[in-house]
Amino acid sequence: MLKTKPSEGYPPEEGHYLRGNDYSPVAVVVILNHDYDKIPKDIEDLVRLGVESGAALSGTLQLENIGLEKVICNVIANSNIRYIVLCGPESKGHLTGEALMCLVKNGIDGNKRIIGTESPTPYLFNLPVECIERFRKQIVKVVNLLFGSNEEVREAVRCCYQEKPADFRGEELYDIGAYPEPPITAKITWRITHPEREPKNAEEKSQVEKMKALMERVKKAVEEKEKKRMEGKT
Repeated sequence: MLKTKPSEGYPPEEGHYLRGNDYSPVAVVVILNHDYDKIPKDIEDLVRLGVESGAALSGTLQLENIGLEKVICNVIANSNIRYIVLCGPESKGHLTGEALMCLVKNGIDGNKRIIGTESPTPYLFNLPVECIERFRKQIVKVVNLLFGSNEEVREAVRCCYQEKPADFRGEELYDIGAYPEPPITAKITWRITHPEREPKNAEEKSQVEKMKALMERVKKAVEEKEKKRMEGKT
């Protein structure tokens, strides 16, 4: 079975996660509905359970944009990760879990919006398309355990690293080996820190460009007027 070393500097993005067995085929993603300074004990316990059960990485995911971009970077930096066990309570406001599942299933559109999700701002502006598509190819399955029990999470992780197919809720899970391409070291650009404020389609982008052009013309007119006024004083 093919196994490879993670990339240099793995995991490249900081976050609220624990690092486990680098050669494990599974990462545990726990949806977080609270501020980072108010993480409930049951969520902390679930994150610990992930690595104790054998996951490569286990951590929280709060946002459907920048948070998900960090997950992508850390996963593609380790070609051994082929499954994501998604757990915790779904975020009613962000629908972060749904966004993750839709990303793997459907990908993104031309505006870098995750296709098929009802999440409010599922835009992945800070990563190149190549990294996003590599993530989708590398992850063969998202095991949906939203609102599931700790024991279900533990069993799902166990099944993912079995050498022979193991049945989990009617699905076969087992370690299929590393993705057959080298890991990718990538970090989010932080070029856009507020995706909700960005134009979401061609019409909105056109309006923004027109507004910028108008503001530039007004600025130049004011500067020209001030220049003439100062010349009149000399």
